[in-house]
Amino acid sequence: MTSTPHVMTQAQARALLENVDVLQILRKLFRGLAAGQAVQPPQQWVEFPQGAGDFINYLGVLAEDQVYGVKTSPYIVREQGPLVTAWTLLMSMRTGQPLLLCDAAELTTVRTAATTAVAVDALAPLKAKRLAVIGSGAVARAHVQYVKGLRDWQAISLYSPGLKAKSAAVLASLTDLDPRLQITDTLEAALHDADVVMLCTSSGKAVLDPQTLGKPALITSISTNAPRAHEVPPPSLNDMDVFCDYRQTTPGSAGEMLIAAEQHGWEPSSIVGDLPDLLSERVARPNYERHVFFRSIGLGLEDVALANALYRLHH
Repeated sequence: MTSTPHVMTQAQARALLENVDVLQILRKLFRGLAAGQAVQPPQQWVEFPQGAGDFINYLGVLAEDQVYGVKTSPYIVREQGPLVTAWTLLMSMRTGQPLLLCDAAELTTVRTAATTAVAVDALAPLKAKRLAVIGSGAVARAHVQYVKGLRDWQAISLYSPGLKAKSAAVLASLTDLDPRLQITDTLEAALHDADVVMLCTSSGKAVLDPQTLGKPALITSISTNAPRAHEVPPPSLNDMDVFCDYRQTTPGSAGEMLIAAEQHGWEPSSIVGDLPDLLSERVARPNYERHVFFRSIGLGLEDVALANALYRLHH
């Protein structure tokens, strides 16, 4: 007997997510990967003919919860700018039936930011005081929400090109995130004396050269799903301690890693550790003799884990 999955809108997902401890769900997920209780295949890239865009498919299995899921996200090229959507399908490993079809826009924003937050908590110096945020969209705002309580930040600086021209309401949506948050006029001002720099842009090319930073810092990067997108210069990987969300899949998808491996002599085997390593304490915290770089590409399992949490709340 077949069943029809429950369809959840972005607004419904947003409302339910307020009742979910996202950081704990993701920590459990990465510990599950370390223990062999979860499966995360490489993401699948399906290119459209004539450069019209692509689909990226992210798969994942959570054996403990007996669910399989797939998130599928199109990048559709249009004259007025690319269109990106995402949906997550959750299926039962017991019955083989679909359980939930969820608009994944909210899941994507939340899990992207929360994964960075898990990494910041695991990697940032315990006495980190100054946080810099590059970007001002929904993902950047979510990053601030998830990271603002993880250290005793004395200053949170945010920079985004063109932000000063935005409306007062847009600026207020940023400064209202935390009383310590200050919007800066220049990238250099935001980066001054930063202990942690979170790159939260949709840029396809580098927005920060780590060599311009005045001291060793943790730099986190998410980038976008445009082909070979990256937020730091690929050669810079050779001069940093590199971590990622999942070492089995990230080097095959992250733009700066692909370019660095092909053109600059960087090797994926030099990755110090990933989130399963860090959360199972297989690798130690970095010593900050040089910059530390954390790269997240977004895992299907993150979407599956959050979709599963929403499904359980709904039912």
